Amino acid sequence: MRFENHPQRLALTNELHARPFQPMAAPGRVLLVAIKQPTGAAERDAQADIDHLLELLDRHGAPHPAPNASHHSVDLGPTFLKWERHTEFVSYTLYQAGEGERAFDTDLLDHLPEDWLERGPGKVLAAIQVDLITAEHEAGAVATLSGWFRNSFVSESLAAAWVLERSAMITGDFRIHKQGLTRFGMVIFKEVGQRRIGRVCQRLLEIEVYRSLAMLALPIARRTMHRLTEIELALSELIGQVSLDESEAPESMLLADLTEMSAEIEALAADAAFRFGAGSAYESIVHERIEMLGEERVEGRQQFREFMLRRFDPAMRTVHAAQRRLGDLSARASRAAELLRTRVNVVLEAQNQKLLESMDRRAALQLRLQATVEGLSVVAISYYAVSLAGYALAPFADTLGVDKTTLTALATVPVIGAVWWLINRRRRRLEGSGGY
Repeated sequence: MRFENHPQRLALTNELHARPFQPMAAPGRVLLVAIKQPTGAAERDAQADIDHLLELLDRHGAPHPAPNASHHSVDLGPTFLKWERHTEFVSYTLYQAGEGERAFDTDLLDHLPEDWLERGPGKVLAAIQVDLITAEHEAGAVATLSGWFRNSFVSESLAAAWVLERSAMITGDFRIHKQGLTRFGMVIFKEVGQRRIGRVCQRLLEIEVYRSLAMLALPIARRTMHRLTEIELALSELIGQVSLDESEAPESMLLADLTEMSAEIEALAADAAFRFGAGSAYESIVHERIEMLGEERVEGRQQFREFMLRRFDPAMRTVHAAQRRLGDLSARASRAAELLRTRVNVVLEAQNQKLLESMDRRAALQLRLQATVEGLSVVAISYYAVSLAGYALAPFADTLGVDKTTLTALATVPVIGAVWWLINRRRRRLEGSGGY
């Protein structure tokens, strides 16, 4: 998923118009409803979004979009509708010209019936209304804060700023009001190009949509942080056990615990990776849109960037902290695995050393046994050789003038020496060839 392309795909056009391809003129009101699937939104069925749009268009007898379209604009008579399909959500933007009788009338919602919304491919992520009114001068715009908008916003979180080189003022409190709408107001009191007004209105809508999308990462970050704290304690205990004796902490048990822990860390990282990455991207877009507003302070009131600094940025820092902790904990688990492997290698080396010592002892015993067997072999072979020599020399006893027993005794020593020499010669030859 390429989040860097969102500004193009999510643009609500440079002007939010009242008629096709015509820039918007104040006064008027704009309503944006963003619908998103709770899970798997990036891989959702595109046809489901199209079918939901077609149902709305058929209710108004409006023309259908082109096949496989990702956006569609249509005049519904009293309102103008712009539909866009984004990577994670679809947006329906309605514009109605003319100033209402009172601030933030919700009649635009009548064009998006409740039963139709309930059958949508997802839930409403954000519903935003922007009211645009005119004033004769700057003082009139300021008076609007305590007049027309007085009961429309929560003063505690109200943000206001001059924009368009002090030709207009924008306000908003980022609260959810009647019928689930987030409200923004824009007061224009100088001659301003309609396209410029449309761009400011578009940025207000995008700020709230992207802020809502970015905040989806916060609940995941909180759950992840809670679980990471538990895993960190378990990992610290496991690392301490790595230094214990084998009898107290067997390597097989440590390895099983560490493997399970590493698997859970990786699962947490995999589950949160998309949402954390998307949240960071959306956060950047929010700050970019606010920067593009070119805010100037209105009589000591907080600006939009200050509201984000106090309310939005701390939440995103929690997300970033959870992301960093995931990476750090994964690295710690890897280092623990290295320590465990080192311990296993040390144990194996000690076992190998003991095995070699045992083999040396067995070899020494074999050598002693071999020497004993060789001695016995010399005696046995010599016995039979002397007997054979006695039979062979018996005919020569009378010639030599000795009896057979004496002749056999005389042959005994040479035969034993010859047998000993042959056996030793054979042993040396086998040792020299490595086959002994």
